[in-house]
Amino acid sequence: MMQVEGVTTVTDADFDTEVLGAGPPVLVEFTADWCGPCRQLAPVLGAVAAEEAGRLKVVQLDVDRNPEITRRYGVLSMPTLMVFRAGEPVKSMVGARPKRRLLQELEDVLALA
Repeated sequence: MMQVEGVTTVTDADFDTEVLGAGPPVLVEFTADWCGPCRQLAPVLGAVAAEEAGRLKVVQLDVDRNPEITRRYGVLSMPTLMVFRAGEPVKSMVGARPKRRLLQELEDVLALA
């Protein structure tokens, strides 16, 4: 999995603490090493993490290494992006997208942050 500056890697073991227990909303990318669109999305996630630092936490979860969380949320396609607020998933998106579009799709979540 491509490590991106500003983006934290989470696992089955620390997902509940890092994501569900986080203060700000959390954008989770369900990703995999073999996923081409995931690699395209990596710099976008890094830019969003930098721009929205303090208002939005951005993390990645490798679906192949973390099957428990992947199953818990019914993730079947990569990349799947899920936004969690106060421990609950509040938005889900599938597929890579440019930064501007991603920020537009996150506007309603960030407006409450």
